[in-house]
Amino acid sequence: MTQGARPSQHGFALTRTAEHHARTLTAGSIAGMIFGVLFGVCSAIVRYEVGESDVTGAWLRAGPSEVEWALGLLPFAGIFFLWFIGVSRQRLGRWEDRFISTIILGSGALFLAMVFAAAALAGALIALYNRDPVGVPGSETYAFVQVAVSRIFGVYALRMAAVFLICQATAWLRHGLMPRSLGLATYAVAFVLLFVVSEEAWAVLVFPAWVFVVSAYLFAVSRREPEVAESAQAGPASGGAGETGEASPA
Repeated sequence: MTQGARPSQHGFALTRTAEHHARTLTAGSIAGMIFGVLFGVCSAIVRYEVGESDVTGAWLRAGPSEVEWALGLLPFAGIFFLWFIGVSRQRLGRWEDRFISTIILGSGALFLAMVFAAAALAGALIALYNRDPVGVPGSETYAFVQVAVSRIFGVYALRMAAVFLICQATAWLRHGLMPRSLGLATYAVAFVLLFVVSEEAWAVLVFPAWVFVVSAYLFAVSRREPEVAESAQAGPASGGAGETGEASPA
C-alpha cells in the first residue's frame, strides 16, 4: 500500500506544480496583453500629440486632457510590462541562461526608464503651460521637450525594445519554447526597429503589438498545461495500481 501511495503522491505534487505554473503563466500573459493595448494607446497619444505637433503648441491651447490621461496610465502599463518580463523568464525555467536573462532584464528596464523619462518631460511641459499659458507655446523650452520626446521614443526606447526582442527570441528558440515561425518573425521585427526605423510615428506601436501577440500565445499554452498535468498524474496512479494488483495474489 505504501509503494502504491508514493507514485500517487508524486503525481499529486506534479499536478500542483503544473497548476501553479499554469496560473502564473495565465496571469502574466493577461498582463502582457493589457500592456500591449494600454501602452500602445498611451504612447501613441504622447508621441503624436507632443512629438509630432506643430511648434506653436496648438494641442496645449486646445486642452491637453488626452495627453494627461495617457500620462496617468503609462505607469500602470509599465507595471504590467514588468509582470510580463517575470513570466517570460519563468518560462525558461531550468534552461535560463544568466547572460541572456541579464540582457533581457536590462533592456526591458532601460526601455521603461526611457518611456517614463519622455512621459515626465511631457508632463512637465503641461505643468509649465498651466503656469504660463502665453509664454510656453512656441518657446525654446517647448521646442526642447518636443524634440526630446520624439528622440527618446523614436530612437533610444525602440533600440532597447529591439534588443529585448532579440534576446527573448534567442532564449525561447534555443529551447523550443516558441514556435519557429514566431521566433523568426520576432527577429525580423527586432532588426527593423534596430536598423531601419528611425523616428516614424507608427513605429512606437510595433513593440506593444509584439508583446500582445506573444502574450496571446502564452495564454493559449497556459490553458493546455493543466491538461498535461492531469495526464501526468493519471500515469503514475495507474502504475501504482498495477503494482498493488501484482502483490495481492502473492
